[in-house]
Amino acid sequence: MARSARAKKPQPLEHRLLLTATFCLLAGGAVMVYSASSARTLLEGQGDGTAYLVKYVAYGAVGLALMHVISRHGLVAARRYTRLILLASAAMLVLVLIPGIGVEVNGARRWLGAGPLTFQPSEVMKLALVLHVAAVLGARPRLASSLRGVAGPVIGVGGAAVLLILAEPDLGTALVICFAIAAMLVAAGLPLRQLGLSAGAGAFLVLVYALIDAERTERLTTFLNPWADAAGAGFQSVQGQIAIGSGGLFGLGPGQSVQKIFYLPEAHTDFILAVIGEELGVAGICALLCLYGMIGYAGLRTARNAKGAYAKLLAGGLTSLILCQALLNVYAVLGLAPLTGVPLPFFSSGSTSLIVLLCSMGLLLNIAAGGSAHLRAVEGGRERSARRDRGGRDGRPRRAGDRGRRRAAG
Repeated sequence: MARSARAKKPQPLEHRLLLTATFCLLAGGAVMVYSASSARTLLEGQGDGTAYLVKYVAYGAVGLALMHVISRHGLVAARRYTRLILLASAAMLVLVLIPGIGVEVNGARRWLGAGPLTFQPSEVMKLALVLHVAAVLGARPRLASSLRGVAGPVIGVGGAAVLLILAEPDLGTALVICFAIAAMLVAAGLPLRQLGLSAGAGAFLVLVYALIDAERTERLTTFLNPWADAAGAGFQSVQGQIAIGSGGLFGLGPGQSVQKIFYLPEAHTDFILAVIGEELGVAGICALLCLYGMIGYAGLRTARNAKGAYAKLLAGGLTSLILCQALLNVYAVLGLAPLTGVPLPFFSSGSTSLIVLLCSMGLLLNIAAGGSAHLRAVEGGRERSARRDRGGRDGRPRRAGDRGRRRAAG
């Protein structure tokens, strides 16, 4: 009876909000990916227009299966294998840069694999770094009291990964990682003044990185006034703004976008928000932002209610990872930030990004459902076992007189 009662116990509000927002985003993403890609693929003679929808559904199904497994058992495994995941991600980032191994598309070398089966190691590194920072600061909270304490294990490790990602180049993913780690450092208690100094230094380095390459410099200057070169470097940004402006308050209707047909590059990935704005209007964009707001609210409540510093930091880091990526995409499409090529979480067509984000959501669901308490119980059991071993039950030879002293004490 007790087991039956536990099985019927409703999940916390945070768990239900996270699950609802995720399913709504996936359902909306499937509809909009089909709408944004079908007309163009048909006109180009690339099948019946369902290729990107099938890809989205297939990878979404894999991600949902992983999310379900991780939401039930993932937190303990994530804590145990964090170092392995981090090292494997770093090794794959190095392999990406090797000619003949990394797959190059449009001048960027970001993928491993062959044919349609490719994946992006930088997406895996995002999750690996969040796991690493949570493990380091959860085990040694005092490190976050000063910038010197986190310089090596957090900023050093994260900086090395960011440099590998920038070499691909992939500025958008690097920025998402930096924002997520910064949010975790704030949550861990790093003084804001010291964080501001490091953020200023980071912004200066990003500016230098943008200025040493002609194409990145053009992107930066075009962001300031895309209409000055509307037919050249500013074409994508201008077409996105035209699409959103054409939609008005309630949009032209589902499937009625004009910009997605040969006008708007990457309509089904980076700029799917522009198609939403044209077909569903400002109301559709606001509804989408409300779903991300639900994730933010539920994720932060999950972090507050979690048991232990590790689970709190991990929940906060995963929530920041999703929201930072969403906001960076929204700002870029609206013309408030330079174009970075970051997909819209759970919504854009993609493979690795969609699967990794669903795995992240699985961990967040596990914490919301009380997985942090189970993790503490497991770790507590290991600590007690270690103490018993140190107490003389590990087979070490006892000193003469130990037995007599124990009898006298008895």
